[in-house]
Amino acid sequence: MTDIIQAAGWALIHFLWQGALLGLGAAILLRLMRGSRPGARYTVACAALLACLLWPAYEFAAALQSGSGKLQILAQSAVDGIYPHSELLAGIDNRLPLLVATWLACVGALTLRSAFGLAWIARARRTGGRNTHWQQRLSQLAARLGIRREVSLRIVETLASPITAGWWRPVVLMPAALVARMPPELLEALLAHELAHVRRHDFLVNLLQNVVEILLFYHPAVWWLSRRIRHERELVADSIAAGLTGEPRRLALALSELEKMQFASQRLALAADGGDLAQRIRQLVLPAQQRGNWKAVFATLGLAAACLSGYANARGEASLPAARTPAVVNFSTCSKPHWPKRDLKAGHTGTVTLAFNVSTSGAVIGSRVVHSSGHPGLDQAARAGIEKCHFIPAKLRGKPIATWQQMQYVWTLE
Repeated sequence: MTDIIQAAGWALIHFLWQGALLGLGAAILLRLMRGSRPGARYTVACAALLACLLWPAYEFAAALQSGSGKLQILAQSAVDGIYPHSELLAGIDNRLPLLVATWLACVGALTLRSAFGLAWIARARRTGGRNTHWQQRLSQLAARLGIRREVSLRIVETLASPITAGWWRPVVLMPAALVARMPPELLEALLAHELAHVRRHDFLVNLLQNVVEILLFYHPAVWWLSRRIRHERELVADSIAAGLTGEPRRLALALSELEKMQFASQRLALAADGGDLAQRIRQLVLPAQQRGNWKAVFATLGLAAACLSGYANARGEASLPAARTPAVVNFSTCSKPHWPKRDLKAGHTGTVTLAFNVSTSGAVIGSRVVHSSGHPGLDQAARAGIEKCHFIPAKLRGKPIATWQQMQYVWTLE
């Protein structure tokens, strides 16, 4: 369980820079593609959001697969001073259980919110009103779009704008105010737009998108990408609906009337909605000239290079004994090394560099001379002295580990 917490915690922390990198790359690429078709921009935004999910998932799986044994070996081969940020990493590492617990609590709350949205949709499907005329018209439009599944229509009183929900058994929830007040030809254009969502399986994509939002809720890049996906999705559906009705201006007028009639804002997390109505209207009335973007190729290469560079850096960091704290001596257990009489009488001095092994209990269980003082007696006295000391053992990911460290004894005569 500890290994899972450690792997999850560090994956969440690493996603701070990973998400920023992916968001920046997607922003540059989408900027260069501003003259491209909405479907192309939609694909890029979806790919970036999917990468936001897969990258930390891979980091989490790789951390679990590496296991603690590899990290233990790396830590045992380390000596003091090699990792200057070990105290900072140790501080973060010790707080990972709290970090993961907080993340899980937020994920649980957001999941509950989405569950309420699904429950609301299910209830609206059961209790919503039926309209035979518009149900038949909806079925005719669905057949023209090549939708073979039955699409239900429900009239809902407490709804501000149309919503398409469901994948296997799709349903279009239509506000009662629109059915009562909007001209039939405009309402038909809105139904065509909702059916475009059904044909493209947008509810299923939006459901997966919602999962990413829940798991990575703490990163602004995820929410920005998600909003961009919803915006481009609406533009794509508008294009399909305009082609079905053959009158883009009719859909634009329907959207304009919808904007006027919206008296409240009620958005469900799992509904395939989104987009700026004003911009959608402009796109239908004055479509931007489609132009190729050869610069997008260079942006794609730049994004790939940046991702590879960031991944290499992350792998380099992962190869270090993350969050390792060195063993700390308890000076109250140490005594002054005994100066050998023969060396004292001869006036021998020098510096001994020792490497010693501190066990998980903090005891010194072995030592060796790395650099001799030039006098075997002084070397042996230093080894005897260090073996009398007791240490607070080194830790790796919060667990005590055995480790080799170094210390110098300076023999001087005053």
